Amino acid sequence: ITVDWAMRYGKPEVRERIQALLGQGCDRILLVPLYPQYAAATSATACDQAFRALMDMRWQPTVRVSPPYHDDPAYIDALAASIEKHLATLDWEPERVLTSFHGIPKSYFEKGDPYYCQCQKTTRLLRERLGWSEGKLMITFQSRFGPEEWLQPYTDKTVEKLAQDGIKRIAVLNPGFVSDCLETLEEIAEQAAESFHHNGGEKF
Repeated sequence: ITVDWAMRYGKPEVRERIQALLGQGCDRILLVPLYPQYAAATSATACDQAFRALMDMRWQPTVRVSPPYHDDPAYIDALAASIEKHLATLDWEPERVLTSFHGIPKSYFEKGDPYYCQCQKTTRLLRERLGWSEGKLMITFQSRFGPEEWLQPYTDKTVEKLAQDGIKRIAVLNPGFVSDCLETLEEIAEQAAESFHHNGGEKF
């Protein structure tokens, strides 16, 4: 199996890498959008980019797309193992742990996008796998912008309220991303942490 990678926005470009695979004799290609939960704005646009490239190719490979893996036992186990390993390095225990997913406008969900439901299921399965209560592991959504209502509860507002309600120690994870990115690190590791501390929280 030949494995390659490309960026939906940026380099290496999807078109370039598909051509490279074809050049190596790959006539069956599996596209794997690196988003565990499916959303039209993420997984679908990654596939759109690949199909756009294929439209210009006279000789096309057979193409399949992997399904979302928001509830795959291997994914849930990997998340749980990551959480347990990281929490074991702390000299304090969080009172609350947030699963913070990238948000989408609520209207997308109302039009049938399964993303919200898949995020909920990931969090529920993770909670069950860890043996935690609903109060211990909470779900929130980050990165909203513009005037439209987005999926709730909002991460920033939740972090602020937890601190104001006297919660002193929290941890946040982002199960919707397989890799860290600057946007998430800035929004969670910096802005959310600052808000938590500013409102009376101690350990983040």
